[in-house]
Amino acid sequence: MRKKAALHNLGCKVNAYETEAMRQLLEKAGYEIVPFEPGADVYVINTCTVTNIADRKSRQMLHKARKLNPDAIVVAAGCYVETANGQAQQDSAIDIVLGNNQKKDIIEALQVFEEKQRDGKMEGAAWTLERETDINHTKEYEQLSIDRSEVRTRADIKVQDGCNQFCTYCVIPFARGRVRSRMVEDVLQEVHALAKSGCREIVLTGIHLSSYGTDLGTSLLELICAVHEEEGISRIRLGSLEPGIVTEEFAQTLASLPKFCPHFHLSLQSGCDTVLKRMNRRYTAEEFHAKCELLRRTFQRPAITTDVIVGFPGETEEEFAVTEEFLRILQLYETHIFKYSRRQGTRAAVMPDQITERVKGERSDRLIALGEENRVRFEQSWLGHRVTVLPEEEIEVDGKRYLTGYTKEYIRVAIPAGQGAANTEQSGILRMGPAAHLLLLD
Repeated sequence: MRKKAALHNLGCKVNAYETEAMRQLLEKAGYEIVPFEPGADVYVINTCTVTNIADRKSRQMLHKARKLNPDAIVVAAGCYVETANGQAQQDSAIDIVLGNNQKKDIIEALQVFEEKQRDGKMEGAAWTLERETDINHTKEYEQLSIDRSEVRTRADIKVQDGCNQFCTYCVIPFARGRVRSRMVEDVLQEVHALAKSGCREIVLTGIHLSSYGTDLGTSLLELICAVHEEEGISRIRLGSLEPGIVTEEFAQTLASLPKFCPHFHLSLQSGCDTVLKRMNRRYTAEEFHAKCELLRRTFQRPAITTDVIVGFPGETEEEFAVTEEFLRILQLYETHIFKYSRRQGTRAAVMPDQITERVKGERSDRLIALGEENRVRFEQSWLGHRVTVLPEEEIEVDGKRYLTGYTKEYIRVAIPAGQGAANTEQSGILRMGPAAHLLLLD
């Protein structure tokens, strides 16, 4: 009888990619992949540590797995176990701990663990597969890959790991280590395999994507141009970028690539220079604004989205008001708002004037409301214009069936069922849609 494995992912697109890669490794090793429910022999939780809430959710899912089957093997992988200061190894819910450069070794880890169990060599603490160097000294890129996407239409591809920035609020450099880039040849091989499986859109992702290639003597722009040559792919999209990567050359080159999607997620974090400086962000609000204007000059109504942290230590009401007004002026497509989370080991954790949760909540609510206004304004600016949509899935709204997909600017669009096919681009004029966040292709 085939063993059953269930996986659960927490966190970012990079984590999601790694979870899918582990799922495919388990399949190739003969495991049956089952839902995260009672009955699995192995539970794999790819953890996250970006906030205190992420830590808590990681622990909750690990303990849930143990309750689903007390006799199963529970594997804790990823960022939480790298930064938990040994807590994961002492957690009775966990059997195996896999660090962020060990996910490729999940089959070996399971085999060795089972051998130790049979030989009666397992002790109380969770077992960890030995590695030559810890994550903070790793220089090798972990070779994980996928050959198909569950979405099928679109696939995220991890091309870079680690971060050298050390923003004062962020624990990720300690969880992911220093910058490591994937060889261009390996990326192209994976892109080709995904195209053969029917995938039409590629999303290049990384922990600090803008630094891709700095360790290889190449650049993200060169990688994008190389991926653009793959005939089976019709779209290329990017993950989160640092504003500094946006130059005239960068923008003009991307604008010359027909497959490139003008959807830019530029990480802001604050619109106030004094807060940016305390965060160790390496730009000013004026410089960020200039990058947005450069993109808007180069592309026709590009989608620009961002992240903002509210309640950073010492953020006064006046500093917050500067950020709020800055976002009002920028009028970005979408703004993802995060309340500052105090992370042990970061410089911001010991800064004076920590902000209360009540104040963080109030500021978050204000920016979320503003962000919703900007989203609606951007989407409505496209009404009456011709767009191209890549349909992904079929849904039902008010008793009617629709195919849904995204424009190159990542606007979600509905197409009446029967007027198109999934995974085949459709063009038409945008009209008001049948539901919120869903315009209609006419």
